[in-house]
Amino acid sequence: MAFLVVAPGLLAVLLFVYVFIAYTFYVSLSAWRGFKPNLSIKEPLGSVYLELFGSARFQADLRNIVIFVVLFMVAALLFGLLLAILIRESPFAKRFFRTTFLLPYALSFIVTGVVWRWLFNPESGVNLLFEIFGVNGVLAAAGIGPLRPGWLTDPTVVLQVNGILESVFPPFGDIQVKLGIPLALIPVVIAAAWQLTGFSMAVYLAGLSSIQPDLYEAAAVDGAGRWYTYRRVIIPLLVPATVTIVVILAHTAMAIFDLTFAMSGVGPDFATDVPGLFVYQMAFIANRFNLAAAAAVVMFIVIAGVTVPYLWRTYGQHHD
Repeated sequence: MAFLVVAPGLLAVLLFVYVFIAYTFYVSLSAWRGFKPNLSIKEPLGSVYLELFGSARFQADLRNIVIFVVLFMVAALLFGLLLAILIRESPFAKRFFRTTFLLPYALSFIVTGVVWRWLFNPESGVNLLFEIFGVNGVLAAAGIGPLRPGWLTDPTVVLQVNGILESVFPPFGDIQVKLGIPLALIPVVIAAAWQLTGFSMAVYLAGLSSIQPDLYEAAAVDGAGRWYTYRRVIIPLLVPATVTIVVILAHTAMAIFDLTFAMSGVGPDFATDVPGLFVYQMAFIANRFNLAAAAAVVMFIVIAGVTVPYLWRTYGQHHD
């Protein structure tokens, strides 16, 4: 009876997850170009993946997603921890600020992307309010001036490491992609961190509330100050919360699509392009379903490389 109860759910997972994953992998090896399906294997085997990794656009996508995940995770973890500590240490209006910082998490990435696109490009003339309180407007009012007249349209890549990598890994493909930090990607990182820092803060607040007050008292008795107590006692105890945040937010960041689609799209010289946007355009605009499936398989492998070890570790501890 127990098996009959869970059987429909198991069949649904088997079909809509594992069968579709296998089907996507098969399509990535096929010659499916155009609207009409062509599931014959493209020779030589794996040539679709060679074409994918030889594409300058997908190389830029891999660069962008690595830069985006690293910068976004650093910002979300750092500001989430700082906000959690400030809320815990400041009882004044604690509930108000906790709710305020968590509100952006309730928005969709499309809404966030549109608003932050206006903030970074107030010259679009959407609203006088955005021209005054946009990023460049605030900088001009502070006497700094606009650092970047067109934030999301700037193709500049800084901190390039092409020379270092070429000595170890030869360039792959006809066009050498600039390996560095695209400045046009920075606004996207800021928008994503603004929306998801509240989630990080909430998890850290839960972690802080689970720490026994006796630890604070014991550290105070030993003469440890607040900074030393947090650095040596509290933050190390928040490692499980940090791992949870990293796994969840890294999965979200690697599969990002709607935020970049709403803010900038592909961007200049693929400066803000990401694998999710690449899959969408290859499948539904260019009708290169085999190339889109190959990119989806690469995304699946990368995301599984982050989530599977975490799930394995969690299951192992629970089993023990």
